[in-house]
Amino acid sequence: MKTPWTLLLASLASPVAGLAQTPPPSTPREAAVLEAISVSGVGRATVTPDRASFSAGVQSMAPTVAAAVQENNARVTAIVAALRKLGATDREIRTSQVSIYPQQDHQPGRPPRILGYQVSNSVSVTLGNPADVGRFLQAAVDAGANTVSGVGFTVSDPARGREGALRAAFADARAKADVLARAAGRTVGRALSITEGTAVTPPQYPMARVAMMESRVDMPIEPGAEELTFTVSVVFEMR
Repeated sequence: MKTPWTLLLASLASPVAGLAQTPPPSTPREAAVLEAISVSGVGRATVTPDRASFSAGVQSMAPTVAAAVQENNARVTAIVAALRKLGATDREIRTSQVSIYPQQDHQPGRPPRILGYQVSNSVSVTLGNPADVGRFLQAAVDAGANTVSGVGFTVSDPARGREGALRAAFADARAKADVLARAAGRTVGRALSITEGTAVTPPQYPMARVAMMESRVDMPIEPGAEELTFTVSVVFEMR
């Protein structure tokens, strides 16, 4: 004969045992292992630069520092005045480099002998219209500049052309995924993740020759075009 305590323990253990034997619910999607394919795509946009910059300056030689500085200051002042006369503002002109070096004569067995001093002073000019570069460069040379460097062109708004290039990059990635999936006898599903990266390919610019500086005609400078390259990495579901 079962005691009351025995009946109570049996009634409590029965539902627990039933729960332990019931398997957890599952769905086919939860049980399936997700398979994916990772690819990258490239899209490009060609834009026209809308800003330009260059550096123009003077190198002066004289027997003394004072004489070299005086000559250099006069010529740089004339260059800045010529640039302002063409319309360059104070915000568009800034000093970019100043240096003073002794010119020495080195002889074996003797201490160096100073022959004179070289003073260099350059100004950087930034223009909102790339078509003006040749005119401003020639004006600087006519005013006394004997060094010109750093001619460059940039795009002020990096978002120009971005949307179309990103769409092209994604389409390129999808096309690659389709090819690889078909080769494996599969199909491509939805995009699971997208990672964007940007790289800019700078254009090549022609360099002004020294012979051009001696003329009184605006230097022929071509801004060309700038190619912006956008890349995306995409993980697609593979079915």
